This record gives sequence, structure tokens and C-alpha cells, in this order.
Amino acid sequence: MTSFLTLLFRLGRHLPLWCLHGLGSGLGWLSFLLSSRYRSRLLNHAAQAGYGRSVAIASVGQAGRLVAELPRLWLGRPVPVRWDGEQHIEAALSEGVGLLFLTPHLGCFEITAQAYAARFGARRPMTVLFRPPRLAALRDLVAQARQRPGLQTAPVSLAGVRQLMRALKGGEAVGLLPDQVPPAGQGVWVPFFGRPAYTMTLSTRLAQAGGCRILLSWGERLPAGQGYVVHVRPLAEPLPDEPEAAAALVNRAMESLVRESPAQYLWSYDRYKNPR
Repeated sequence: MTSFLTLLFRLGRHLPLWCLHGLGSGLGWLSFLLSSRYRSRLLNHAAQAGYGRSVAIASVGQAGRLVAELPRLWLGRPVPVRWDGEQHIEAALSEGVGLLFLTPHLGCFEITAQAYAARFGARRPMTVLFRPPRLAALRDLVAQARQRPGLQTAPVSLAGVRQLMRALKGGEAVGLLPDQVPPAGQGVWVPFFGRPAYTMTLSTRLAQAGGCRILLSWGERLPAGQGYVVHVRPLAEPLPDEPEAAAALVNRAMESLVRESPAQYLWSYDRYKNPR
């Protein structure tokens, strides 16, 4: 299994994005048709957010593309990237404050950190929270992909949180996926698209302790393999001190990003599950 997966990634790194995305769409539909649990979760979560079947169906192929593009993003040649809102990054860098990027499971969230590292990493590196894949065959590949110039990783542990704190206090950048369900005791129950979801408090604790600028970002996947657009938005409101209120604000901010392109959100992610 290890050698087979490694071979697939080594071969996939050479394919153009349009080809990988075509294969990924088929993979997404195969998962949708073969797994009733997957299908039900995707449809229900989209409906919970107020979106009809057309958005849910469009997201099926996008979810497959998310997986199929990884060999190229991790191991292949650079892909075309445009920016929307990079002036917010420039402003924070000129002030010398840390940057906390909050990115939902929307579009290509791998490209956001890579694009930042390629454009801004020489000035201020980025550290991302990193949980190794469950498949041992992918661990070395992922570690190789995410350790690149201007991009560092922090483990999902107390030591990793301290590493993130140091990065922010040193005026560097940190990237998180705040719509990821944290372990028990590390989150609060607040609404996400109108339904209680266990939401991490790490992002708000980092922001409050690091005295940093909070930026929202996501990577839009363009059609026909044209590449990506990294969108950057400032947080619209000051972050409250109270944990529940702060987490609720972050969830509303993630909802606002999802509304920009709901068909590219990963509705199949088990967002409303009970924490481990």
C-alpha cells in the first residue's frame, strides 16, 4: 500500500491541473454514489446552511478535486495563483505585527499557505498547525510538502501551540482552519449556519495573546485548471474577550467566506460531530 500510494503521488505530480481536476470530479462522484453516509451528510449540511440541491451537487465534484490536486500541490511544479486583498497582508507586515490567517474548509485550503510562503515567506514565515495523515504512507509525503521555504509546521500539541504563540509574538504569520472540530475541552458549542457546532477556542486565544492582525483567507479553485485565486479579508469586528462570543464571531466570519462560493465548501466534513 505504501509503495502504491507513493507511486500515485509521484505520477500525479506531473499531470496538469485540468487533468487532475477531471479525475477528481469522478472520484468525488464515486464517493457520493457509493457511500450513503457521505451522501446524506453532504446534502444535509448544505441544506442546514440554506442551500438547495444544486449547490450540494456542484460541491460533489469540487470535493473530489480537493483530493486529486494534492500530488501537484505537494510535489509538482508551482501552479498559477492570483491575489485578491493582498494589501491587507502588506499593511500588517509594514506595521510589524503578527498575522493570524483563518481559513475554512473552502476551495483549496492547501494553496493559501503555499501562496503566502512563496510571496511573503522570505519577509515573515508562516507556521501552520499540522496533524499527520492517518495513513502512514502519506506522512513522509505531507511532511516533505509542508516543509518548504517560508513555511513551517507545528504539531497538534501543547508544544505546537507554544510554537504558534512564539511565531505571532515575533511578528510572523500563523495559519489555522477554525472550522475543524477540536478535541473535547478545547472548544465551545456555538452556532455554525444556525446549528450548534463544537468550535475551537485556539484561534481566539492565539489572537488575544499574540496581539496580532486577524485575516480571513481562502483559495478559490478556478475552472478548467486555470489555477487559484487567494482571497484575503480583514475580520469585520473586534474579537470579544469572552470565549463563546469570540468563537461565535469566528464562525460568522467563516460563514461569510463560504457564502462567496458555497459550491466549493466541503459540506461532507463532519462539522457537527461530538468532539473526541
